[in-house]
This record gives sequence, structure tokens and C-alpha cells, in this order.
Amino acid sequence: MAALHHLTEFEYIDGFSESQVNDYAFSFKVKSEYTHYWLTLPNRDFQMKISGNYLLKVYEDEDEKRLVITRRFMVVDNKVNVSGKAVRPAQVDKIRTHQEIDFTVNHESFEIRNPQQEISAVVIQNGRWDNAITGLKPLFSRVGQEVFDYQDKIIFPAGKEFRYIDIRGIRYPDPRIISLGQEADGKYVSVLEKDLKRGEMPYFEWRDINGNFIIENTDERGRINYSQNSRLTAGDYITELAPQEEREFNNRIAQANSTQQGVIRQERQALLAQRRAEADAREREIYGDDTSADDLHSLQSEYLEVLVQLYSPGEMYDQDIYVFGGLSDWQLKPEFKMTYNPATNCYVAKLDLKQGYYEYVYAALQQGESKIDLEETEGDWHETDNYYTIFVYYRPFGGRYDQIIGAYSFSSRQQ
Repeated sequence: MAALHHLTEFEYIDGFSESQVNDYAFSFKVKSEYTHYWLTLPNRDFQMKISGNYLLKVYEDEDEKRLVITRRFMVVDNKVNVSGKAVRPAQVDKIRTHQEIDFTVNHESFEIRNPQQEISAVVIQNGRWDNAITGLKPLFSRVGQEVFDYQDKIIFPAGKEFRYIDIRGIRYPDPRIISLGQEADGKYVSVLEKDLKRGEMPYFEWRDINGNFIIENTDERGRINYSQNSRLTAGDYITELAPQEEREFNNRIAQANSTQQGVIRQERQALLAQRRAEADAREREIYGDDTSADDLHSLQSEYLEVLVQLYSPGEMYDQDIYVFGGLSDWQLKPEFKMTYNPATNCYVAKLDLKQGYYEYVYAALQQGESKIDLEETEGDWHETDNYYTIFVYYRPFGGRYDQIIGAYSFSSRQQ
């Protein structure tokens, strides 16, 4: 979209285009040895002069022999007001599975002479760029307003709420972790309970963070446990199910068919996740935010090898299965590709993750295709809560790059 390659560095950067990352520290009090780096943009060496799309590249050495990190980011110069919402698709066969986005751009105080030539927009879902809808032009124009109200054009599969991996605590592991131990070299190894395909399962709602992740360590500050002492400080905020609740869930599972069992297990997980979130919020309220929290999470967190499993009665031929989400940078990376294990009837993958909370889905890629498919492994439901972002680009006649003159983010449930 933004054609910064047509510009010289002096036109869009104030300062140096290259510099060293000098803010770093070494891990301590952990078995995992690593170096943590911090980089803030803009900084004293680097200021952005204009709005648009930027790409940050981090190399392992000064000779640029090995590119280790790339990060896309946008600089917005708000000159217009953008408003949008998710609506039910007009196409009947997509009403229950997709979400359509309508939005308007108000620019009463900003002159746009030829909207069809000068304005374009991009819509992304949950921070993903692999399925972004780009190059959108206004459907029609009013005085001071551009309307993007297409039918069956700005439309996304709704998906379902994301699955999660909670490895914030090693001392008190999440119930989804069915095994947690250490190898001879001291590395932590954990096994996540088997996941089921959700394509044919009914939709179940729980609060997620739309596929993102948070690096966090709850071991040092201590988890609030279900005990008399913790109840004195944390009120009714507990992180485990009471024995009676466990018995009720087990009884329901024993009397249900396989599809219903998966739904009941998801209910249990959602209830636990909700209680942990409440407990964490209450803990912060009681103890406050530790000033050393940055060191705690960044430098005192372990790396774990997490085995994830997707149950499949047979191998999905002509398809590759990946763990997909913010933890994979929303890309199909080789280290997140799964292999089929016929002994357990599961697709499996070993993920190296730092202590934290991660959300993910299972993505299928048909051989010879470039677009992922979530229909069989996850399914789609129109009520799913997704997070959308709209970017509005402007290039006036004779302009040499695309400015970003407006941006707007909203939940699909926002009305």
C-alpha cells in the first residue's frame, strides 16, 4: 500500500536509518538462559516524519548477514474520522458463518477532491494480514463523507473463539496441562490436553483476547489458591473448581455423547479461565502493580516445550496442519507445523514458548493453495467476537506515497 521505496530516507526519517539495540539484560533466577532486548519507537535515534506503512528489520550482526526479526507497523496522522460496525451478511448462505463490515469516513475539515482516485482503505481482522481486504474504494460519496457499504465484499469468516495455552504458572499449572516435568538438562516439558475439531461443534462463548498473547509469570508473586487464608484476602476469587462442581462436570461428561463432551469440557475451561482472570485482577488490587514487574515477566520467566495435540481419527490427506495465531506472528511457520501420529490419532507439535498466556487455532493448508482454511478444524459462527481495524489511505494527485489519515478499531459486537 504505502510506496515508501519511492522516497529517500531523509524524506521519511528524522535521524538514523540504522542503529544498535543497546537496551538489554540477561535472564536470572531461571533455568532458561537468554538475553532480553527492549526497543521503543520513536527514540532519540529515529523519528518518523510522515504517516504510512513501515517495516522494522532487526539483524543479528552489523553486516546484515542474518535477518532475525521483521515487524510491520503503521504511523497514523489523524485527519479524518472513521466509524464502522459489523453487520449480518446480505448473502443468505453466509448469515450464520460470516461477518460483514460497513464503515464511513467523515472529512468535513479535510478536503478530498477526487475520492475514487485519492482514497483507499484496508480492513484487517484480529491483527491478521494474511486475510486482509485491501484496495477498497468508497461505494459512494456525500458532502464531507465517504461511504463503504458494500454487500458481500468486505466480509470475513467469523471463526470461533480462540483456544488457549496458559503456562503463566509452573508451580500451579493450568488444568489443561496434563503433564509438566523437567528433562535431564533442566528444561521444562509440558503436555496440553487433546483438542477436538470444532467444525461440527456448536458455538460456545467465552472471553478471549482474539488470538494474541501475553508474556506473564505468576509464580513469583504467587497464585491465589482456594484456601481459607487466601479467601481472607481475595474474597470469593478462586482459581479452581470446588469438588461439587468437578463432580457435576464429570457426571455431565459421562452422560453425554462425544460432541457434547467437547462442549462441556470447553464450559469447564471457560469457567476456570474466568476465575483466574478475576483472581489475577483481585491480586493486583491487593498487592498493587510491582515496579519490578517488567523484570519479573521479561527476565524471570522460563521457556517451556509445550506439546499440543489435535485429535483426528484419520490423517487429513493433501492438507498440512499448523498452530496459528499471534504466537506464530499470524504466519504458517515451519516450527508450528504439525505431524500426524497414528499411535494416538493426533496431530502433534512441540512449541517453545515463554511463560505466558497464548491463544491459537488450528489452520489447514491445502497442498498447492496459499490461503488457510479453518472451517473443518475450528468452524465459523456469526456471533464470534472479533476485533477489526480500518486504515484509510490518502494519496493526492501528484503524491508520491500513501498517507494514513485515519484508523479505527472496534469489536464485532460493538453497535
